[in-house]
Amino acid sequence: MPSVVLGVSGGIAAYKACELLRGLTESGHDVTVVPTAAALEFVGAPTWAALSGKPVTTEVWSSVHEVPHVRIGEHADLVLVAPATADLLAKAAHGLADDLLTNTLLTARCPVLFAPAMHTEMWEHPATQANVATLRERGAIVLEPAVGRLTGADSGKGRLPEPSEILHIALDLLARRLHNPDATTAQDLAGRRIVVSAGGTREYLDPVRFLSNRSSGLQGYALARTAAGRGAQVTLVAANVTLPDPAGVNVVRVETTAQLREAVLAASADADAVVMAAAPADFRPLTTSTAKIKKADDGTTPSIELTQNPDILAELSGNRPNDDIVVVGFAAETGDEAATVLQYAQAKLAKKGCDLLVVNDVSGGRVFGESDNEAIVLDANGGAVGIPRASKSAVAQAIWDRVLTLWS
Repeated sequence: MPSVVLGVSGGIAAYKACELLRGLTESGHDVTVVPTAAALEFVGAPTWAALSGKPVTTEVWSSVHEVPHVRIGEHADLVLVAPATADLLAKAAHGLADDLLTNTLLTARCPVLFAPAMHTEMWEHPATQANVATLRERGAIVLEPAVGRLTGADSGKGRLPEPSEILHIALDLLARRLHNPDATTAQDLAGRRIVVSAGGTREYLDPVRFLSNRSSGLQGYALARTAAGRGAQVTLVAANVTLPDPAGVNVVRVETTAQLREAVLAASADADAVVMAAAPADFRPLTTSTAKIKKADDGTTPSIELTQNPDILAELSGNRPNDDIVVVGFAAETGDEAATVLQYAQAKLAKKGCDLLVVNDVSGGRVFGESDNEAIVLDANGGAVGIPRASKSAVAQAIWDRVLTLWS
């Protein structure tokens, strides 16, 4: 059973860590909660003990014969601190060890994940930013805080990401550690700027009707989330997706293909990789009615003239902002009498000019809205690598592994 240390520091968001703890225990993990003294001012020790099934202490002096300040960190497969306050980040960056949690951070040799939560001014202060940079340089994962309502009436960047999204990243880290114990502490996407698109665009016929497709955005969100978990700075351009924002990711929301194009091209100006997992509508109405189109009394139906939308993937591949950028496309294909799924995909790769094309067979509506996926990744040199059916997070990890081979 994987062992997780859940550190909780003294911020109002400490109550949200209860949901995170429940998610970790219900997914089969042995969790030891190590709060700070300030955290217990927000959520008491009995709550942590009841939810984890273990005694809880903040002190190094409890059960001294078991050397908890060393053993807890030594035996962990993951240390997760949520929320991580400015004070806790400062102590971790400078190697201070004045309680059980900071001692645990010094002794841990497993991946360490911080989910910061604080007021915007505290997050943006040069001291906090320097501490975050130090921790990241040492291999720790420090997520970007979410934007939203803070304590009191204030809003801004500094909100704790949703516990469900922090849980996703934690589980991905644990899965990578299980698969390859020697590689999981390395943040192999650290320093990389990545753009991911997700979802399906809408093209409006009138103020209430539109043309769209079945894309749920799940695979694109998994790509963004896993890239953040591997240390990247991620911008997610989301088209009509209702999923919670992935932890540590900057989300730009759009509706139409034109808006998607504008947002992706702007974000790609300084990117190291762009993954076009979104499903842009190929066509849009030539004209859009400013009023709702009414039914005719005589039963006749209106005709809709369509025009092609711009091909964002081909444009990005043909006009790259820098020579080193890796461009990844997605192809949701069905075969027919003329060609197979793979033949259509190979033709699309040649036409689009991207470096990798992730091919999904969507015959019968497969893949859309499902938690699992399977794919074939084609490359510009004629190679083809199959990704067997697995969670969309696992598929995302395999795609990032292929991107890394192109950079190297």
